[in-house]
Amino acid sequence: MSFRLSLVCAALLPLGATAALCQDVPLVQPGAPGQPTKTVTKSVAGTGQQGPTDADVKFMQGMIMHHNQAVEMVALMEGRTKNPQILSLGQRISISQTGEMKFMKLWLGYRGKPVTEDGMAGMDMSGMGKAGMDMTMPMMPGMLTAKQMDALRKASGPEFDHLFLTGMIQHHTGALTMLKDLYGTPGAAQDAQLFDFTADVEVTQSGEIGTMQSMLAQEKK
Repeated sequence: MSFRLSLVCAALLPLGATAALCQDVPLVQPGAPGQPTKTVTKSVAGTGQQGPTDADVKFMQGMIMHHNQAVEMVALMEGRTKNPQILSLGQRISISQTGEMKFMKLWLGYRGKPVTEDGMAGMDMSGMGKAGMDMTMPMMPGMLTAKQMDALRKASGPEFDHLFLTGMIQHHTGALTMLKDLYGTPGAAQDAQLFDFTADVEVTQSGEIGTMQSMLAQEKK
């Protein structure tokens, strides 16, 4: 599952320009497996009568950071594993979460919100897990620490596969915690497009956790 953008300008222009110049370009929102996609224009996506809550905005900003690390984890597969199941899973995660990051950035842009919280503005997220950064604790629920990312980077073969699966289960579980926190915040998740997005994320990541748990069980046989 991924939220694909049906616009070239979103990929080519800065976010501010995208929001200003591409306001009526539709988002293509994939449906659940076996269900048709939906095309959503800004007039449909809307901001709601009262607009998004602070919790909505912080959730989207945090989930962009969260997804970025998952994509970074998948990128480490090259040269470290030849397991076809792991490679296939990684490809699905990378495609879906890259598309979802584009959706979240555009959602924020439509509503005049920054992609990152003020304290994170200008931070390069791509190297957040590299050794040497002072990140002994995860930045968001489930995110791997710098130590965990360094161990994954140094591993190969079955060791890499095991660390990837356990790490991504931790990561996905953290995303579900973020969803639970959002749903538990009064007034949050009332925006129609945010609600659809979070529902899809919950279904997809819960399913992937089950898949990865099954793959770990196979290691013991």
